[in-house]
Amino acid sequence: DGLVVSEKVKSNNIDVKIPESELEAEEKGAEEERPRESDSSILDLSSDYPRDKHISIQRYLADLEKLADVREDERKPCPLCPEEKFKACYSHKLHRHLQNLHWKVSVEFEGYRMCICHLSCRPVKPNLFRDQTLSKMGAHYHCIICSATIIRRTDMIGHINRHVNKGETESRFITVRAPKSSYKVVKESATDVQVLPNHSTPQKTDSYFNPKMKLNRQLIFCALAVLAGERKPIECLDAFGATGIMGLQWAKHLRSSVKVTINDCSENSVTMIKENCHLNKMKVKLNIREEGNDEAVGNGEENSDTIEVTKMDANVVMHLRSFDFIHLDPFGTSVNYLDSAFRNVRNLGIVSLTSTDISSLYAKAQHVALRHYGCNIVRTEYYKELAARTVIAAVTRAAARCNKGIEVLLAVALEHFVLVVVRVLRGPTPADDSAKKVRYLVHCQWCEERVFQREGSMLEENPYQQLPCDCHGSMPGKTAVLLGPLWSGALFNTGFLRRMLLEAVQYGLDEAQPLLKTLVCESECTTLKHYSTHNPGDENKQEECGVYIRTPNTSAECYLVHGKRKSEEVLRGAAKRQRAEHSAEHPPFYYNIHRHSLKGMNMPKLNKFLSYMSEAGYRVSRTHFDPMGVRTNASLAQFKTVLMKYSTPTYVGAQAEGPVHLPAEIQVGEEVPAAAAIKVEEAELAEDDESGIAAMFAQSYPAHCAAD
Repeated sequence: DGLVVSEKVKSNNIDVKIPESELEAEEKGAEEERPRESDSSILDLSSDYPRDKHISIQRYLADLEKLADVREDERKPCPLCPEEKFKACYSHKLHRHLQNLHWKVSVEFEGYRMCICHLSCRPVKPNLFRDQTLSKMGAHYHCIICSATIIRRTDMIGHINRHVNKGETESRFITVRAPKSSYKVVKESATDVQVLPNHSTPQKTDSYFNPKMKLNRQLIFCALAVLAGERKPIECLDAFGATGIMGLQWAKHLRSSVKVTINDCSENSVTMIKENCHLNKMKVKLNIREEGNDEAVGNGEENSDTIEVTKMDANVVMHLRSFDFIHLDPFGTSVNYLDSAFRNVRNLGIVSLTSTDISSLYAKAQHVALRHYGCNIVRTEYYKELAARTVIAAVTRAAARCNKGIEVLLAVALEHFVLVVVRVLRGPTPADDSAKKVRYLVHCQWCEERVFQREGSMLEENPYQQLPCDCHGSMPGKTAVLLGPLWSGALFNTGFLRRMLLEAVQYGLDEAQPLLKTLVCESECTTLKHYSTHNPGDENKQEECGVYIRTPNTSAECYLVHGKRKSEEVLRGAAKRQRAEHSAEHPPFYYNIHRHSLKGMNMPKLNKFLSYMSEAGYRVSRTHFDPMGVRTNASLAQFKTVLMKYSTPTYVGAQAEGPVHLPAEIQVGEEVPAAAAIKVEEAELAEDDESGIAAMFAQSYPAHCAAD
């Protein structure tokens, strides 16, 4: 087994047989302290552990006994305990000591055991008399990877697991690729990707992959598929690739319609993206640009199966090149990348961004929202839509700085993310029009009524007059708060959503289809029963942001770009007529039916309540922001009037008390035709209730009625 010499260890005065390589290492580090000497003994896992290791790390118990050079006729001390803790003893007692105190409580990793060590490798806190020898010796473990000393066994197990999850299998924290056996292959939308065991933990891994974001990826894919149908080919960028799952889905399904670029600033992520490209039989064109090092590696000519992988900062790659489609999905907020995204994006291109800083957007950390988005928000019943409008306002200001306007195509706020998809319109005029839609919101903190401030820069004498409610006159003090600035325009484009739904059906994206149907109804402010997904007359002609688009069932083509050719004036005129027909945008915000229900009353079912609101003459629809939310153009007082009318008392005995009267705070100040009709119906309902109560009384007490 090689040359073995005997040397006396100074810490416990015992004879231990140590390999010659360890003696050489000790001679080189003789000038260092003992703790430094033990910490420098590190094991290298990537090359079958050829380096020197600490004596507490062994494969077998027999190897640990050999360190003590156990003989039957001699007493030997424990090699892992000081003499004052465990005195020298015979072989049978030493064997039990090593087995029970050191071996049974060891931590196993890759066939090695990290036994507990009681030597003075780890400095301990001295006692009150400054006498370290009298203080309790610190029991600890030596890490097999980084030579760190850990006290508790559970902490040691977690420490080793973190090394494995990060792929750190060499000493001195040299990060290398994890072995193939530790990879996990995940399949989503016919695309395979390799991920590490801790792929669902951000900040702890370079290959972050969240299965809960599948719906987000499907919505972005549908938006890209719609843009790919308008013009081919388009250059699209996934600025934060991680595993590359999103860019791989684009290239695998859209093929020659797109030229995909996947970027990430991490070396490990770029390596994993390349491996995932080969796993899905995609060719890779590598483009790595660092300080003083420009490298471009390509294997073959570019074709539909080629994906360009770049290793740069996201701001750098968006400054250097122009794209038709850009998706931003960083950790947390994306405001740091908006200026770069709108700098070189092409006209009529699309920018989509996913914000996962939910704590700030959902008003749990209001100071962070003010710092990142320059927006003052509070927690309201419509906080999810408030978050979407906050993000769009930041996007609008960033685009306006680059002389670009936006058309909001899609805004989704769910439990884990806020997704915003906008179309870019170049020119100062669209930029000014978009900037004018960023306004402040007046929010009543008593009844939660809300209204956007009117356009103009003149100060109003009484800003409370803008609110439909009368809380300021009936309540003492200040009752309203100013929120914003927020986006006050539409959150959806009906034509674009319909085409996204067609793409979702074509590619079999089952999770996105129900949400897209809800978004189409929400954008038109209609109920689901009035909507049909197979109406070719409505789907073949769409107009979006000055662009007339004919969309047959198979694919979508763009026949006119705004302001390019005069020969298409007829189509432009038809587009204007269609715009006039659908000029009514969906009303902003929504009301929660549970939040405004009356105590002691059973409210109607949500779908029935929607039909009641439609019969009353209001536009109404459900919203994806809140499962119990109702988007309507009615004011809060009118909303409560209809809700009160069709609510029933909780107890049956209360029905005999007569018709239900509205509280004073719910009375509508200004009567609209729909509200007047409701009052007429209330009078008729009251007469019916009185006649019904009289008939019921006659059946119960016929003698009294006959006497009368």
